[in-house]
Amino acid sequence: MDINSVRLNFNKDSVIIVNLLVGIIMFGVSLDLKKDDFLLLWRNPKSAFVGLVSQYILLPLATLLIIVIFNPHPGLAIGMILVAACPGGNMSNFFTNLGKGNLALSVSLTTFSSSLAFILTPLVFFFWGNLLPETSTFLKEISVDSKEMFLSITIMLLFPLILGLVIQFYFPRFTARIRKPIQIISVILLAVFIFGALAGNWNYFLSYIHLLFGLVFIMNLLGLAIGYYFAKLFNLKVADRRTISIETGIQNSSLGLAIVFNFFDGMGGMALICAWWGIWHLLSGATVAFYWSRNSKQ
Repeated sequence: MDINSVRLNFNKDSVIIVNLLVGIIMFGVSLDLKKDDFLLLWRNPKSAFVGLVSQYILLPLATLLIIVIFNPHPGLAIGMILVAACPGGNMSNFFTNLGKGNLALSVSLTTFSSSLAFILTPLVFFFWGNLLPETSTFLKEISVDSKEMFLSITIMLLFPLILGLVIQFYFPRFTARIRKPIQIISVILLAVFIFGALAGNWNYFLSYIHLLFGLVFIMNLLGLAIGYYFAKLFNLKVADRRTISIETGIQNSSLGLAIVFNFFDGMGGMALICAWWGIWHLLSGATVAFYWSRNSKQ
């Protein structure tokens, strides 16, 4: 069976749930949003430049290289490009802190990429997705309206972002009480949703794990390595290297899932890549962070 003929066991309620999850995650980000997060990037232009180039240029480039070398099904390839276009994952700050990275830089990079995801994610996705003939042809065949995606993602991400900023401005004490619980709840709900989605589609997952595992493993490994060594090339401190490594390798695949189910009719290849990434990057991020927590020299 062609992997793109697979339609995962999702209904309209499931799509609503994943959209709400993305909204809750963005709402949690907005409650933590501070002017200083953006000022930090302005005051540390080299770290900001390295982090953003690593995430939005080098990771997609590495993804295209993997696609050229391994020639996966176009549906899987598009799913990989979609993951590379997503902002840093909401677990990147936790892993940075555990791995003794620069937490302030991590929060600033995550805040920047998440706040502008409604522009950057579709822009990066369509730009890199149209560079290879096979993925460009695939996008044209499935007739995705780029303007509609921009508009829908803007509504999905910008509304909870603005809501959180308004609440933070007018109700600072209330914001202080709910900030951490909202972030913890969003992580738990996301994990439950992804594991539940895989459990509900376990037969499909077992049928294609041999394809998913290698592609996600290599892409994630390259993301972590590129972030670290690109930062090292610019002589950034060890803590900054770790931070940029994690920000590059930990992506918000929940946004990817929301895009797949809203615009690609739950297409199997894309959905499975995003779902497996959501699990794998937690394992790889925890492993790298734990190693760094025991090793202060790298």
